[in-house]
Amino acid sequence: MTTAQDALIHLMIVAASSDSAMSEKELVRIAALIDRLPVFEGFERDRLAAVANDCADILNGPDGLDRVIENAIDALPEKLQDTAYALAVEVTAVDLHLEQEELRFLEMLRDQLSLDRLTTAAIEVAARARHRRLPA
Repeated sequence: MTTAQDALIHLMIVAASSDSAMSEKELVRIAALIDRLPVFEGFERDRLAAVANDCADILNGPDGLDRVIENAIDALPEKLQDTAYALAVEVTAVDLHLEQEELRFLEMLRDQLSLDRLTTAAIEVAARARHRRLPA
């Protein structure tokens, strides 16, 4: 049985790896989110490797991506669906450049969540705004 915290981590891992390359920035962002967000209070950090391995096992199985998304949504209370989408967007937005695969994953996730388009658009704009840097 996947916990809500595990489900959120699974979605962040898939978001980070959806372009076939998980960058150091994405890994650091995932760890920082787990360390500081209230939704992860009580999560035992030493479980992170096991949760990541569980996610990889599901992904490598039949219909892996669909199963990760379905399992995550089933494990999440409806009030955390916007949080799930926000975390996925946060991880993909770290480098301010989304590959086609990352956009496709976010679209798949968006289609499965009970969120309206205005909410998802606001989450996307807010993530881009948080990750911008001053012009050089």
